[in-house]
Amino acid sequence: MKNKLVDYFRRIAPLSDEEAQAILDSMVVKSCSKGTHLLMAGQVSTEAYFVLQGCVRQYSLVDGEERSNGFFTEDEWVLSIHSMMNRTPADHFMVCAEDTTVVVGTEQREGDLYRRFPRFESISRRVMQKVLAEQQERFASYLTETPEQRYLKLSKTRPDILQRIPQYQLASYIGVKPESLSRIRKRIATRGKPATPRRRA
Repeated sequence: MKNKLVDYFRRIAPLSDEEAQAILDSMVVKSCSKGTHLLMAGQVSTEAYFVLQGCVRQYSLVDGEERSNGFFTEDEWVLSIHSMMNRTPADHFMVCAEDTTVVVGTEQREGDLYRRFPRFESISRRVMQKVLAEQQERFASYLTETPEQRYLKLSKTRPDILQRIPQYQLASYIGVKPESLSRIRKRIATRGKPATPRRRA
Protein backbone atom coordinates (compact mmCIF):
# COMPACT_ATOMS: atom_id res chain seq x y z
CA MET A 1 0.00 0.00 0.00
CA LYS A 2 2.89 2.37 0.77
CA ASN A 3 4.00 2.20 -2.86
CA LYS A 4 0.88 4.17 -3.85
CA LEU A 5 2.60 7.40 -2.83
CA VAL A 6 5.77 6.52 -4.76
CA ASP A 7 3.65 5.67 -7.81
CA TYR A 8 1.85 9.01 -7.44
CA PHE A 9 5.13 10.94 -7.48
CA ARG A 10 6.38 8.89 -10.42
CA ARG A 11 3.37 10.09 -12.40
CA ILE A 12 4.59 13.63 -11.70
CA ALA A 13 8.29 13.01 -12.44
CA PRO A 14 10.69 10.05 -12.82
CA LEU A 15 12.29 8.85 -9.57
CA SER A 16 15.50 6.93 -9.02
CA ASP A 17 15.42 3.84 -6.81
CA GLU A 18 17.28 5.83 -4.13
CA GLU A 19 14.71 8.63 -4.24
CA ALA A 20 11.82 6.17 -4.11
CA GLN A 21 13.35 4.44 -1.10
CA ALA A 22 13.87 7.78 0.65
CA ILE A 23 10.16 8.52 0.27
CA LEU A 24 9.26 5.11 1.69
CA ASP A 25 11.68 5.52 4.60
CA SER A 26 10.28 8.94 5.51
CA MET A 27 6.62 7.91 5.37
CA VAL A 28 4.47 7.95 8.50
CA VAL A 29 1.29 5.94 7.94
CA LYS A 30 -1.76 6.48 10.13
CA SER A 31 -4.93 4.39 10.30
CA CYS A 32 -8.06 6.26 11.38
CA SER A 33 -11.51 4.99 12.25
CA LYS A 34 -14.61 6.39 10.58
CA GLY A 35 -15.57 9.64 12.30
CA THR A 36 -11.99 10.60 13.25
CA HIS A 37 -11.28 14.29 12.64
CA LEU A 38 -7.97 15.11 10.98
CA LEU A 39 -8.61 18.83 11.40
CA MET A 40 -11.05 20.91 13.43
CA ALA A 41 -12.20 24.41 12.56
CA GLY A 42 -10.17 26.88 14.61
CA GLN A 43 -7.01 24.77 14.53
CA VAL A 44 -3.92 25.81 12.58
CA SER A 45 -3.18 23.01 10.13
CA THR A 46 0.34 21.58 10.36
CA GLU A 47 -0.12 18.31 8.46
CA ALA A 48 -0.97 17.18 4.94
CA TYR A 49 -2.46 13.77 4.22
CA PHE A 50 -2.23 11.44 1.24
CA VAL A 51 -5.08 8.94 1.17
CA LEU A 52 -3.91 5.35 0.74
CA GLN A 53 -7.32 3.86 1.43
CA GLY A 54 -10.66 5.29 2.50
CA CYS A 55 -12.39 8.65 2.21
CA VAL A 56 -12.03 12.02 3.95
CA ARG A 57 -14.81 14.62 3.90
CA GLN A 58 -14.21 18.35 4.24
CA TYR A 59 -17.10 20.38 5.61
CA SER A 60 -17.97 23.74 7.15
CA LEU A 61 -20.65 24.73 9.64
CA VAL A 62 -23.10 27.27 8.22
CA ASP A 63 -25.80 28.41 10.66
CA GLY A 64 -25.18 25.24 12.65
CA GLU A 65 -25.63 22.99 9.61
CA GLU A 66 -22.87 20.91 8.04
CA ARG A 67 -22.06 21.82 4.45
CA SER A 68 -19.78 19.39 2.62
CA ASN A 69 -17.03 21.05 0.56
CA GLY A 70 -15.12 18.06 -0.76
CA PHE A 71 -14.52 14.32 -0.68
CA PHE A 72 -11.00 12.92 -0.96
CA THR A 73 -10.36 9.26 -1.74
CA GLU A 74 -7.48 7.02 -2.76
CA ASP A 75 -4.46 8.76 -4.36
CA GLU A 76 -5.63 12.25 -3.37
CA TRP A 77 -4.13 14.86 -1.06
CA VAL A 78 -6.08 16.29 1.85
CA LEU A 79 -4.77 19.58 3.19
CA SER A 80 -5.87 23.00 4.32
CA ILE A 81 -3.62 25.08 2.08
CA HIS A 82 -4.61 28.52 3.38
CA SER A 83 -4.23 27.51 7.02
CA MET A 84 -0.85 25.82 6.48
CA MET A 85 0.68 28.57 4.36
CA ASN A 86 -0.53 31.50 6.45
CA ARG A 87 -0.43 29.87 9.90
CA THR A 88 -4.05 30.87 10.43
CA PRO A 89 -6.93 28.88 11.98
CA ALA A 90 -8.85 26.72 9.53
CA ASP A 91 -12.50 27.59 8.86
CA HIS A 92 -13.49 24.00 8.07
CA PHE A 93 -13.32 20.44 9.36
CA MET A 94 -11.77 17.30 7.86
CA VAL A 95 -13.25 13.99 8.98
CA CYS A 96 -12.81 10.38 7.91
CA ALA A 97 -16.03 9.33 6.17
CA GLU A 98 -14.82 5.71 6.22
CA ASP A 99 -12.10 3.77 8.01
CA THR A 100 -9.14 5.48 6.37
CA THR A 101 -5.38 5.02 6.03
CA VAL A 102 -3.27 8.07 5.22
CA VAL A 103 0.35 9.11 4.88
CA VAL A 104 1.02 12.05 7.20
CA GLY A 105 3.24 14.79 5.81
CA THR A 106 4.81 17.67 7.75
CA GLU A 107 7.09 20.57 6.83
CA GLN A 108 9.93 18.98 8.78
CA ARG A 109 9.76 15.70 6.84
CA GLU A 110 9.52 17.62 3.57
CA GLY A 111 12.55 19.71 4.54
CA ASP A 112 14.58 16.60 5.32
CA LEU A 113 13.83 15.21 1.85
CA TYR A 114 14.64 18.54 0.18
CA ARG A 115 18.06 18.63 1.84
CA ARG A 116 18.88 15.12 0.63
CA PHE A 117 17.26 15.47 -2.79
CA PRO A 118 16.88 19.15 -3.79
CA ARG A 119 14.77 18.36 -6.85
CA PHE A 120 11.99 17.09 -4.56
CA GLU A 121 11.18 20.74 -3.95
CA SER A 122 10.23 21.28 -7.59
CA ILE A 123 8.26 18.01 -7.61
CA SER A 124 6.36 19.13 -4.49
CA ARG A 125 5.66 22.46 -6.16
CA ARG A 126 4.08 20.66 -9.11
CA VAL A 127 1.98 18.56 -6.73
CA MET A 128 0.80 21.73 -4.97
CA GLN A 129 -0.11 23.32 -8.31
CA LYS A 130 -2.17 20.24 -9.15
CA VAL A 131 -3.99 20.35 -5.80
CA LEU A 132 -4.67 24.09 -6.17
CA ALA A 133 -6.01 23.60 -9.70
CA GLU A 134 -8.41 20.92 -8.46
CA GLN A 135 -9.63 23.19 -5.65
CA GLN A 136 -10.16 26.08 -8.06
CA GLU A 137 -12.13 23.84 -10.39
CA ARG A 138 -14.44 22.80 -7.53
CA PHE A 139 -14.93 26.43 -6.51
CA ALA A 140 -15.64 27.49 -10.09
CA SER A 141 -18.31 24.80 -10.43
CA TYR A 142 -20.27 26.39 -7.57
CA LEU A 143 -20.25 29.71 -9.41
CA THR A 144 -21.05 28.52 -12.92
CA GLU A 145 -22.96 25.21 -12.67
CA THR A 146 -26.41 24.27 -11.45
CA PRO A 147 -26.78 21.58 -8.76
CA GLU A 148 -27.93 19.15 -11.44
CA GLN A 149 -24.86 19.87 -13.56
CA ARG A 150 -22.62 19.34 -10.52
CA TYR A 151 -24.33 16.03 -9.81
CA LEU A 152 -23.96 14.88 -13.42
CA LYS A 153 -20.28 15.83 -13.44
CA LEU A 154 -19.73 13.93 -10.20
CA SER A 155 -21.50 10.86 -11.58
CA LYS A 156 -19.23 10.89 -14.64
CA THR A 157 -15.90 11.77 -13.04
CA ARG A 158 -16.27 10.13 -9.62
CA PRO A 159 -19.07 7.54 -9.73
CA ASP A 160 -17.65 5.72 -6.69
CA ILE A 161 -18.46 8.73 -4.49
CA LEU A 162 -22.18 8.28 -5.20
CA GLN A 163 -21.99 4.82 -3.63
CA ARG A 164 -19.76 5.74 -0.68
CA ILE A 165 -21.34 8.94 0.64
CA PRO A 166 -24.74 9.30 2.38
CA GLN A 167 -27.35 11.17 0.35
CA TYR A 168 -27.63 14.09 2.80
CA GLN A 169 -23.86 14.74 2.57
CA LEU A 170 -23.94 14.44 -1.21
CA ALA A 171 -26.87 16.87 -1.32
CA SER A 172 -25.02 19.47 0.76
CA TYR A 173 -21.98 19.08 -1.52
CA ILE A 174 -23.92 20.00 -4.66
CA GLY A 175 -25.80 22.71 -2.77
CA VAL A 176 -29.33 21.36 -2.27
CA LYS A 177 -31.51 19.66 0.34
CA PRO A 178 -31.80 15.83 0.26
CA GLU A 179 -35.34 15.99 -1.13
CA SER A 180 -34.11 18.19 -3.99
CA LEU A 181 -31.36 15.68 -4.75
CA SER A 182 -34.01 12.95 -4.95
CA ARG A 183 -35.92 15.03 -7.51
CA ILE A 184 -32.73 15.61 -9.51
CA ARG A 185 -32.05 11.87 -9.59
CA LYS A 186 -35.61 11.09 -10.68
CA ARG A 187 -35.45 13.73 -13.41
CA ILE A 188 -32.17 12.32 -14.73
CA ALA A 189 -33.50 8.75 -14.58
CA THR A 190 -36.65 9.77 -16.47
CA ARG A 191 -34.63 11.45 -19.21
CA GLY A 192 -32.53 8.33 -19.57
CA LYS A 193 -35.53 6.08 -20.26
CA PRO A 194 -36.54 5.43 -23.88
CA ALA A 195 -39.69 7.21 -24.95
CA THR A 196 -42.86 5.11 -24.84
CA PRO A 197 -44.17 4.63 -28.41
CA ARG A 198 -47.57 6.19 -29.02
CA ARG A 199 -50.39 3.93 -30.09
CA ARG A 200 -51.71 4.46 -33.56
CA ALA A 201 -55.30 5.55 -33.78
